[in-house]
Amino acid sequence: MDILRWLIEAFNSQIAIGTSALLVREVVGNIFGLASALGGMRRKIWAWPVGIIGNLLLLTVFLGSIFDTGYTANLWGQAGRQIMFIAVSFYGWVRWKQARDENGAGHAVTPQWASNRARVSLVAILIVGTVALTPLFRALGSYDPVWADAWTFVGSLLATYGMAKGWVEFWLFWVAVDAVGVPLLFSAGYYASAFMYLFYGGFTIVGFFVWMKAKRNEKPAIETEMLDPTIRGKQS
Repeated sequence: MDILRWLIEAFNSQIAIGTSALLVREVVGNIFGLASALGGMRRKIWAWPVGIIGNLLLLTVFLGSIFDTGYTANLWGQAGRQIMFIAVSFYGWVRWKQARDENGAGHAVTPQWASNRARVSLVAILIVGTVALTPLFRALGSYDPVWADAWTFVGSLLATYGMAKGWVEFWLFWVAVDAVGVPLLFSAGYYASAFMYLFYGGFTIVGFFVWMKAKRNEKPAIETEMLDPTIRGKQS
């Protein structure tokens, strides 16, 4: 019982900063999110379960009035994307594990550029999805500007899906999400998440170049076969 009481108190505890306060679980949730992003940049499978833990914590944060967090603004897009993150993260977790087991490599996935058709589809889905979800989030009482909440939701979905597919461009979608999400979070009073997303903005740019370099350094299979005499011997 003492352990349960301690967990409840820790769940609801706050960090005083001047005249305001930050929820501990908002800070911890974002730390898990940052760790997941670092693991994703390094193409490690553990990035997915770590991210899921952070998503569960942040889900309770963005539904401020429901979980009595002290925040009066409900960000349905931010909350909904935590559920989406969890669902897509399980898909990415399985996909990366299968890729690692098949390739027998240290990295779970080999970065690839998305096709031009996939790029056009992603941008179209981002725009159409934002327009379509804005009225729904407004009806649910999401914080203004509602379109920004819808944008971050759809953009996050596409970025997470792109990460699961191993597309280098997924980092750029995170940049687009952060560019809109940071001002929204600051205006809604979610300062811990806003500062963390501001840091994410720079981190995602670094991640893009890391994955781009990994893709550029990848050697084609035919080149490997030409250089490896043991493979040529097996084929002869």
